[in-house]
Amino acid sequence: MPPEYISHSESDTRRIGEKFARTLRPGDVVLLFGDLGAGKTVFVRGACEAFGISGVRSPSFTLINEYESPSGLLIVHADLYRLDPDGVPATGLDEYAGSDDAVVFVEWPERWRNPPGDAVRVHFAAMNESERRIVIGRDES
Repeated sequence: MPPEYISHSESDTRRIGEKFARTLRPGDVVLLFGDLGAGKTVFVRGACEAFGISGVRSPSFTLINEYESPSGLLIVHADLYRLDPDGVPATGLDEYAGSDDAVVFVEWPERWRNPPGDAVRVHFAAMNESERRIVIGRDES
């Protein structure tokens, strides 16, 4: 059974992301599933804080934001919401995902035709105005 968390606030979601980040290693890809406003970017913000990175912003318009941790690890945060699946290859996401010196977070991964089979999947579901269910697990395919 994959780990499941209930977040009662943005700060809870950030803390869950920070705790989760401690399990990540270079080369990991994290696929973030959930509706608009479900907390995906807040979760990534918390994960980045665990790597010593602040100032994380949504990549909704830039598509991909890169951050370098103090240890030199590259954190890639992609948002594919505005892309058609045919446009994803042009982002270079496949190259980032194949890098052993980066951790990649992808919002709206449904638009990515061939994500890595061993990617971590994080599902966000709004339970009400302020609560979110967050389920984390590895893809078994």
